[in-house]
Amino acid sequence: MNGMSGSSSAAPAPSPSDFFQHRHRHHGGMMHMTFFWGKNTEVLFDGWPGTSLTMYWVCLAAIFAFSALSEWISRCGVMKAGPATFGGGIVQTVVYTVRAGLSYLIMLAVMSFNGGVFLAAMAGFGLGFMIFGSRAFKDTAGNHTHTDVQSHC
Repeated sequence: MNGMSGSSSAAPAPSPSDFFQHRHRHHGGMMHMTFFWGKNTEVLFDGWPGTSLTMYWVCLAAIFAFSALSEWISRCGVMKAGPATFGGGIVQTVVYTVRAGLSYLIMLAVMSFNGGVFLAAMAGFGLGFMIFGSRAFKDTAGNHTHTDVQSHC
């Protein structure tokens, strides 16, 4: 027994899941590190969308719309090369900065590890590319040698 008595009055060590559940119940909880499903999540802001199913659907719709918007901005004619003017450069810089900011916000939303948020982001990117970047909605019948993605802006 190496100096230990047969009975112990100490409580068993808490499991790692007990730690995360305890921390989540109190403000400043631990972030999920694996994907999970459910409406009770926080995305981007403290307490949003919370536990409301309606707000969860609003969150998914916003992530979807931001993802599609990011694809539209990526393929918008403003980002294409044009005449070298200072004003044109300022407009390009502003549009690029907005697109980068949207992309980072979407990335942070996906880092909530909520499966619905991930699927909404991927669906938004996919639909945005299909509409604004793929050949599905482009008239390419008269131009077989053109390989550049054209804009719908």
